[in-house]
Amino acid sequence: MLPPIILASQSPRRRDLLAKAGVAFSIVVRDTEELKDAAMPPQELCLHNARAKAEAVFREHPDSTVVGADTLVFLDRRPLGKPQDEEEARSMLRMLSGRTHHVCTAVSIQSPLGVKDIAVLTEVTFRTLTEADIRRYMELVNVMDKAGSYAFQEHGEMIISSVRGDTDNVIGLPVNNVLECLKSLGYLL
Repeated sequence: MLPPIILASQSPRRRDLLAKAGVAFSIVVRDTEELKDAAMPPQELCLHNARAKAEAVFREHPDSTVVGADTLVFLDRRPLGKPQDEEEARSMLRMLSGRTHHVCTAVSIQSPLGVKDIAVLTEVTFRTLTEADIRRYMELVNVMDKAGSYAFQEHGEMIISSVRGDTDNVIGLPVNNVLECLKSLGYLL
């Protein structure tokens, strides 16, 4: 029998994406300190954080397959995490306005069946935003729990002009990549 799958994330977006893919899982989250080191390459930084999340839960559940993930927005190689307050959220949206940036989601899968690490980059280009556009977007979307202060799946058409790559990755989990990793460990999905 295959080990049960645990998602080591509180993100409702990750939970929804994994559930829609037909994966049965439970959720266990442990606090970990996330690095925000701008000197590290985006994939390496996100993988470090994803591994820390997965390993913290796997230590307590060594007979399970634990999926940890970390998503960051990178503008000019600078990581933009979740804003501390509304002013920082506005500032992030101003910085992203009219520019192309990258969203990196890394996933670390820790299992008695093996370890799988992936990091996916997606390119996102923002429309040029006015202060009124930013204010309206922030009225419609809770930007405080989102890397880069925005959500592709929530009124993204207001702020995003184009995406090159995996849109699920921008939402917070590159589902197809995760499913391939789980299949390579023996899961029939």
